[in-house]
Amino acid sequence: MLIRLLAVGRRQPDWVTSGFQEYAKRIKGACKLDLIEIAPGQRSKGKSSSKAKTLEGERLLKVVSPEAYTVALTVEGQKWSTVELVSKLGYWETLGSPICMFIGGADGLEDKVLARANEHWSLSSLTLPHGLVRVVVAEALYRAWSVRQKHPYHRI
Repeated sequence: MLIRLLAVGRRQPDWVTSGFQEYAKRIKGACKLDLIEIAPGQRSKGKSSSKAKTLEGERLLKVVSPEAYTVALTVEGQKWSTVELVSKLGYWETLGSPICMFIGGADGLEDKVLARANEHWSLSSLTLPHGLVRVVVAEALYRAWSVRQKHPYHRI
């Protein structure tokens, strides 16, 4: 199973990059986690942030294959426990399609991206820095994967 994290934003702090990479490399076997960074739309005094958000949405949708199962990370989404995420992984594995997870830019995800998503996942009611979301998602996926593999990382 291939899980792709499609994240708007580049030039993350070293701790974000190393944190994501640490959990991604721990996921071994039939599952692989990778990251595709999407260039953010330009924001400035003279430019509308809605245009930037629309451009980011177009860029996100361009890299998603039609058969991909998609998950939007948004504060309005469903909150999943670790046990629920383990179940989601089991379901996603049966699909035989790549899983793509969307992380939006400074203004969130564009409506077309939200509409394309098969599921909406909320990590928290808090608004989290987008770099931190990369690390939290990678850790949560590793934790769920380790439960499925009966690895002692997580104790239920």
